[in-house]
Amino acid sequence: MEKTLNRIHPVSDPEETYFLQVSWEKDLGAGFGITLSDGQCAWTGKVSEAEISREAADMEMNREKYVEELKKALIAGEESADKYNFAIS
Repeated sequence: MEKTLNRIHPVSDPEETYFLQVSWEKDLGAGFGITLSDGQCAWTGKVSEAEISREAADMEMNREKYVEELKKALIAGEESADKYNFAIS
């Protein structure tokens, strides 16, 4: 299993720091687990391969391109920090 952990500062509350962990088996497109923590509480979830395909279709985006964008937003870290914004609600 592969995992990444990134520090994020959401645009909804830029003074706060959150930690985003993403874990996957084969590749991100096959589904992944996600954990978000503010250092005191943690929230976890899973995203299935079917959900990824459905979201790509809803966005009228090629599935492979959508998975590449997910990789950039969720696991690329600092190199993509200025391209993607996170909002916590």
